[in-house]
Amino acid sequence: MTHTLPLPDLTHERVEVVTGRRSGLVVTVALHSSVLGSALGGARLWTYPHWSDALGDALRLSAAMTLKNAAAGLDAGGGKSVIGLPEGTVLDAERRRAAFLDLGDVVESLGGLYRTAEDVGSTTEDMLVVSERTDHVVGLPEAGGGSGEPAGPTSLGVHASLRATLERITGTASVEGRRITVSGLGQVGSRLAVRLAAEGAVLTVTDVNPGKRDLAADLGATWAPAGEEHLVPADVFVPAGIGGLLTDEVIDALDARAVCGPANNPLASHAGADRLAARGILYAPDFVVNAGGVIYLDLEAKKLGSRSEIMQRVEGIGDTIRRVFDEAERRGVTPLAAAEGLAAERLTGRTVPALV
Repeated sequence: MTHTLPLPDLTHERVEVVTGRRSGLVVTVALHSSVLGSALGGARLWTYPHWSDALGDALRLSAAMTLKNAAAGLDAGGGKSVIGLPEGTVLDAERRRAAFLDLGDVVESLGGLYRTAEDVGSTTEDMLVVSERTDHVVGLPEAGGGSGEPAGPTSLGVHASLRATLERITGTASVEGRRITVSGLGQVGSRLAVRLAAEGAVLTVTDVNPGKRDLAADLGATWAPAGEEHLVPADVFVPAGIGGLLTDEVIDALDARAVCGPANNPLASHAGADRLAARGILYAPDFVVNAGGVIYLDLEAKKLGSRSEIMQRVEGIGDTIRRVFDEAERRGVTPLAAAEGLAAERLTGRTVPALV
């Protein structure tokens, strides 16, 4: 039996795939572009049915990071790391540490062309382990003088984007009384849900972890069964989990006026943006919406501004989304195409203002 590699077109500068000598796990580091500077993108620890699925995820995510960092106006390229767990694998503390030491070795082998950070499945403490093998890591624990967990800045940027999206579809940025569905209550989704509830949103939430129902109860939110949340009428649908949620079938059944969320690559296919537009559903491009964390990590690491100044830059993502919507309307294209075009102009060196 053969396995068809689920891979996108290879446009990357360099891809390293190794079996970690300590952990025995497949570690992929994908450097998509260093045109704008040393690439920055997190390290994902996730379960995959086959090692090639982890490779495909790294290729897609790293390409998205190139767009994200360009759109955010950062002098940083795009890259991503993925540590793939075979199905059914449970890491004990010793093997987890071994996996991140292995990752550190691969990152170090790129000689500074790529910097890693925490991502889905990894933590700032894991990055501290990585730092034992390489200096090319950001987002270390605050207790040790690092910049810490980037989920807070990411959620701040998503909130600013959501307000800009509401403004476009309702005429006002106010969250109060608006029906908002949050799909995924991880580090970013849960922070966003707490803030939206405090601002008076009518919340529907879900997560693949049923233990998150306690948070829903605390917030006074309606819990939707995972996989059915897109059927709940909403002003804004917020994908906040793993990518690929918005398949053709989900888009066709989606009962929302807009989509705006922090999940990377929420569209199962690029054509999903056209499918949403055909249904009259406004789409805020994910790589613009969720850039708060990478803006924070990059600027903190380079000491470019005070913490307050950096957070103001993150909040500026809302204005970026407004600009993307305006550009899409002016050109008669989807917001995704508009955002990609503006990022591409920066990557090719043409004179264009930074998106953030």
